[in-house]
Amino acid sequence: MRLHSGSHDAATRSQVSAGTQEEAPGGGPTVLRILLGSQLRKLRESKGITREAAGYEIRASGSKISRMELGRVSFKERDVADLLTLYGVADSEEREQLLSLARQANNPGWWQQLNDVLPSWFQAYLGLEAAATLIRTYEIQFVPGLLQTPDYARAVIMLGHAGASADEINRRVEVRRQRQAILTRPGGPQLWAVIDEAVLRRPIGGVDVMRAQIEALIEASKLPSVRLQIIPFTAGGHAAAGGPFAILRFPEPELPDVVYVEQLTSAIYLDKREDVDQYAMAMERVCIDAEPPNHTPEILGKLLNEVGRPI
Repeated sequence: MRLHSGSHDAATRSQVSAGTQEEAPGGGPTVLRILLGSQLRKLRESKGITREAAGYEIRASGSKISRMELGRVSFKERDVADLLTLYGVADSEEREQLLSLARQANNPGWWQQLNDVLPSWFQAYLGLEAAATLIRTYEIQFVPGLLQTPDYARAVIMLGHAGASADEINRRVEVRRQRQAILTRPGGPQLWAVIDEAVLRRPIGGVDVMRAQIEALIEASKLPSVRLQIIPFTAGGHAAAGGPFAILRFPEPELPDVVYVEQLTSAIYLDKREDVDQYAMAMERVCIDAEPPNHTPEILGKLLNEVGRPI
């Protein structure tokens, strides 16, 4: 069941399978770790030091240094301090900035209290989502998680967790609710969602749930942080028919866009330029295939009147 819908020049395709992500004020910890890792890599390379030599300095392996530089693991402040010394960073202000970044990247996020119901690969996405300035998403099966009503979210969750306890279902719904706070917080990201008409015709949770969900989408489309488009059946086949995905953009110029593709039991995060470009072009094409955003309230209004009728 899909819950959602993550080094700027070294990572290609990465399967996230372990580790939790945390959130620091003003930026997602996933991004903070990538930023710190990128800085450490640049410092190491400027001194011509191998990953193996750097790993030896902190009593670790070269592969551990690689994971640190990609932002895939948490940072021990002592290790960062030792690496800065090895890399010749003597300026106290520069050292403190990087050590402070390491401390911020290890702050627990709001989802830590819910990590028993969140797979680690999805926690990584939450870190990216919290730090993004723009989230572009394309959906063909469900309303995007950031726009789901609690009842709709509950119905979706129960499809994939039919045997879960009521408490677990409630905790998963709470994740949805807390995620949605980013759309109304000051400085939060812009959400640009493209939804296939089939999503709105599929009676998830029954007629009443779908009516309330469509009404919520009408209200969401009025938010300054939300741009919502619908691809009508009349558009026929379209560019991204292969499946849903999200593209996240961040405020830090050092960071690339990241493509998030969720699978049944894992997720793929793509940040290689050619991969991102392919998804960006597909997103641009579905935006062209979709009705303009200013048509969305009218389309949703018509669909609202048709909920429960045969297609």
